[in-house]
Amino acid sequence: MVKNYALVHEWLTPYATGGSELVVKEILNAVDADLYALIDFESTNSESYLFKRQIGSTFLQQFPMAKKGVQKYLPLLPLAIEQLDLREYPVILSSSHAVAKGVLAAPHQMHVCYCHTPMRYAWDLTFDYLQNSAAGRGLPGILTRYLLHRLRQWDVIAANRVDYFIANSQHTARRIWRCYRREAEVIYPPVNVDRFRFEPQKEDFYLTVARLVPYKKVGTIVRGFNQLGKRLVVIGTGPELAEIRAIAGPNVEVLGEQPDAVVEDYMARAKAFVYAACEDFGIALVEAQACGTPVIAYGAGGALETVLDIRNHPSKGTGLFFSQQTEGSLMEVVESFEGLRSQFNPQAGPEQAALFTPQVFQARYRHFIDECYQKFLTKA
Repeated sequence: MVKNYALVHEWLTPYATGGSELVVKEILNAVDADLYALIDFESTNSESYLFKRQIGSTFLQQFPMAKKGVQKYLPLLPLAIEQLDLREYPVILSSSHAVAKGVLAAPHQMHVCYCHTPMRYAWDLTFDYLQNSAAGRGLPGILTRYLLHRLRQWDVIAANRVDYFIANSQHTARRIWRCYRREAEVIYPPVNVDRFRFEPQKEDFYLTVARLVPYKKVGTIVRGFNQLGKRLVVIGTGPELAEIRAIAGPNVEVLGEQPDAVVEDYMARAKAFVYAACEDFGIALVEAQACGTPVIAYGAGGALETVLDIRNHPSKGTGLFFSQQTEGSLMEVVESFEGLRSQFNPQAGPEQAALFTPQVFQARYRHFIDECYQKFLTKA
């Protein structure tokens, strides 16, 4: 096994603590690597596991307001990531959902990228981004379109610097092939299922937990439940929070952002967890199953790889899929769930969630890196 690794991630701040950051944590548990990022505000955060760790960063570290969102400097991100000098490392690992895979490497260095997604705003969600942003209209819109065009060109060039890709789902692997024409090994991301309490006795409410942004389709869920009249609890914050509160009927409770302990409690007690987004993986769906809470999800993306529809898996089903991101399709499957609810085995959820533990991730990641390095040496 190699003893000298560099691990590159996009940004490390207290405001970014999602699934990709959990992957970084578990990669560091799997291999002993030096850590680099565009910006680092976690090594000075006393509440972070990275507190006092030496982390390499770029010139963006000194830019105003970088801590709250370095994405505002989007045109500079490719340039910044290319300034990291990693020549001393025989193996470069990257955890990338934007530009981390674009680090420069020499021919004798192996680069393995764990790709969470090709940049959504540059590829799949370009038109959604332009439609929902002031930067997508008028003269700024022309400039934004040109910037995204150049960003896509750079992104393909950056992908060609990677020797081996890992995808977080089959869905992401297909997107990697479509954007970069590169094959990817699928290693599902780690989910801290032990945080969640298994609760076989459920209460009479449905739950959704999500960032309140357009592609999550939380508004569709709320409007559907307004018509159903069934109790729904919404947890999450984002630019659509005011709109979601405005359209919520008396049966819908919008709690906004909540601490982890509150989310975990609601997740355990909910009759079912409802999710309408097309995700590359979908950590929340696995977390719900860890509680023994059935999942009602849009049947696309990573959900098809983590949730078992009880209509196809009668003995170990963990949820139900609906086929369209519409109120009607959601309402229909909620009514179906009410009829099938007694057929769910509460133990099926935790058994399914156990496939995505940090321990499973670490073992598969280590094995793949070692396997790639042996192949790389034979080609050298």
